Amino acid sequence: MKLTLALLALLSGLAALPAQADEAPLTLSFGDFFARPIGPLGLQPTPQLLAAQGKPVRLVGYMVQREQPQAGQFLFTPRPVTMAEHADGEADDLPATTVTVLLPEGQRERLVAFRPGALVLQGRLDYGPAEVEPGRVSWLRLQLTANALESAASPAVSHSH
Repeated sequence: MKLTLALLALLSGLAALPAQADEAPLTLSFGDFFARPIGPLGLQPTPQLLAAQGKPVRLVGYMVQREQPQAGQFLFTPRPVTMAEHADGEADDLPATTVTVLLPEGQRERLVAFRPGALVLQGRLDYGPAEVEPGRVSWLRLQLTANALESAASPAVSHSH
């Protein structure tokens, strides 16, 4: 059962990336990120990932359940994952396609509560290495817009079962 987008926005407090006037979000899947099979050079970005760099995209996936949520961000994966930072330390089970979802600059102190089940996110995709928290480099980031947490009119997160 799908919650309506407006109801979900009110429940989650997360809202959508307004599409740029001339550009609708591109729908990507996590399988579109890297070429398969993985070759001797390791993970290689696909043409779809490179074409989506810096553009609005739509992804369907799962929020990572963490023991220690990070202010201003959360992790998003193609399958449900639970991270036990205290027990596992640096040895986590995150897939290579993990996306770091970043809240807008003015909302970087906010903690986003874990939401189980599949989520639909929209934002600007960034590809390339960037340290997103001390000791963690992210190759994939989804940047939500400045009004992402205030606007209930056009949600960036919708919940589906």
